[in-house]
Amino acid sequence: MEQGLSFKNVKDIPQSGYIQIADDEEEKEDPRLSMFDKPLPCFGCGIGWLSFLLGFMFPLIWYYAMLLYFCKYYNRDPRERGGLAASAVMALLFTIVAGITIAVLLS
Repeated sequence: MEQGLSFKNVKDIPQSGYIQIADDEEEKEDPRLSMFDKPLPCFGCGIGWLSFLLGFMFPLIWYYAMLLYFCKYYNRDPRERGGLAASAVMALLFTIVAGITIAVLLS
């Protein structure tokens, strides 16, 4: 038998092989978790990922997302952090590529 479990009769053993473990804290839910019940803005993908995708058409949007990332907008909703970070990286790469392109064109 498993540790900590004792059954008096064979009838007490669940047929499925799984035993439900009762949690005393089940009824007490952390109120901070309820903020993640609502979907993210911008069609559910969040401001960061929408900025990342739209940045390929309008690269200035990456700079806006980078500003949000450095101003810690993701503290409002940590699910935004990945998209905002990706947009910040793309803004940095775009700046480097644009600088190299301008340097080559002017020389």
